[in-house]
Amino acid sequence: MVAGKLQNARNSLLRGAREAASPADGAAVEIARVIRGLPAQTSLDAVRGAEGAAAQTYFGVFTGFLKQQRETFVFRERTRRPPRDRINCLLSFLYALLRHDCMAALTSIGLDPFVGFLHAERPNRPALALDLMEEFRPWLADRLAITLVNRQQIASEHFAEREGGAVELTEAGRKLVLKSWQDESKKRSRIRISTRNSGSGGCPSCSPEFSRACCEEMRRCTGP
Repeated sequence: MVAGKLQNARNSLLRGAREAASPADGAAVEIARVIRGLPAQTSLDAVRGAEGAAAQTYFGVFTGFLKQQRETFVFRERTRRPPRDRINCLLSFLYALLRHDCMAALTSIGLDPFVGFLHAERPNRPALALDLMEEFRPWLADRLAITLVNRQQIASEHFAEREGGAVELTEAGRKLVLKSWQDESKKRSRIRISTRNSGSGGCPSCSPEFSRACCEEMRRCTGP
């Protein structure tokens, strides 16, 4: 699960290096080193530590993906609860949408989204959905955020700063991002998934292909 997330992050870095001038190549090499070292980790805390270090490396070059609106979407570090700038606000909203889809997909295949592996279980915390979404974050949520900024489909007027420095999407901003997410969801049917055909159970908020991808990911994590 962690290796999948980091590999997708590395692929996103390599893609970003092709699309914009950025120091992504060096970050991709570092993340590849972390991936190779994962089998040697002997505890869950060690795996979390490796994942955290790789995430810091990934977000350390994230701003290099932005070819447009760099002054509007200044990104220095990942911040949340609350997000402190526009790009963090956009990422947090997209992660919330992805978490919702993962919860729906897990429920549709009969798994409890609140019983996880990587994330600690707490009351009302969808630990398994949080685990599952890790692998999909770089190439679903992060790439969409980059696309929206670079195509100038989202701009400063879609955000509002609140007292204390928190940044929120306006109602118009939320509608724009939600529609873009739904449009991307429709494209997921073109994703090739090498797994046996397993019914999605009619999940209303995500495609059957996404549900099957979730099912395959859970099968890889838990064994046959």
